[in-house]
Amino acid sequence: MKKSLWLAAPVLALAALSASAQADTLSKVKQSGKFVIGTRDSSAPLAYTVGNGKYTGYHVDVCNAIAEAVKKETGLPSLNVEYALVTSQNRLPLVVNGTVDVECGSTTNNLTRQKEVAFAPTTYVTNVRMAVKADSNIHSVKDLAGKTVATTNGTTSVTLLRRHERATGIDFKQLLGKDHAESFLLVETGRADAFVMDDNILAGLIVTSKSPSDFKVVGESLSEEPIAIMYRKDDPAFKKLVDDTVRDLMKSGELAKLYTKWFNSPIPPRGANVAIPMTPALKNAIDNPNDNPAESYKK
Repeated sequence: MKKSLWLAAPVLALAALSASAQADTLSKVKQSGKFVIGTRDSSAPLAYTVGNGKYTGYHVDVCNAIAEAVKKETGLPSLNVEYALVTSQNRLPLVVNGTVDVECGSTTNNLTRQKEVAFAPTTYVTNVRMAVKADSNIHSVKDLAGKTVATTNGTTSVTLLRRHERATGIDFKQLLGKDHAESFLLVETGRADAFVMDDNILAGLIVTSKSPSDFKVVGESLSEEPIAIMYRKDDPAFKKLVDDTVRDLMKSGELAKLYTKWFNSPIPPRGANVAIPMTPALKNAIDNPNDNPAESYKK
């Protein structure tokens, strides 16, 4: 115990120096030969696991394209691409401290987060809604009076719900899941009446559940928000590479093909289709690439 305490200060100092040194991501990758992609396990169809340590999804494909660009830029004959599981609670710290080089989950680009990290051009625009059981009488925010609402720890969904004009005067209980899968399980097992989250995540959880017909996504949009690949701030060379890669995917039409693959086609593991058409907001983001925060979107 005494030895651990004695080492605490030097270890913290080394960690700080390491984080500072890793601000130059391309040099770090060239030296280590390793590129680390932070991803999620239950954010289908953006990023999720199909078991055996394999991660897949729309944003995983985007990050794999970024990894190819990194390999080319660094001139490495081979690049060891690793996937690291991140959560809603630790995703920002793991990007900031250099544990992961990019995060390809389901993170909203907003002004608060921009103080700590940087974002690539928007590659998905989500609407925050609710998942409920198909036989539920919940159709709108106003139907949540006296109900129990689940959301995932480290997300802003219930905060958005409480701020919504239609939630004024409505009293509901709140339950937190440690991840999206656990939050959905709260509804699945009847411990919660609704799960408030991004529409794509809700749709992904439903179509990959044991009984998709038992659930539905309902309610007005609580917020329209840009989702993007996240990486460290103050690294202009890496920012240019990531942003250029994403813009090239948009300009070539490859991003639209990836969207069709993950949102309008059967996806693993059950071959289900989330069937979410591309919204006008996302079409605009692809036609006019930008890293504008959520605060600039309509509410």
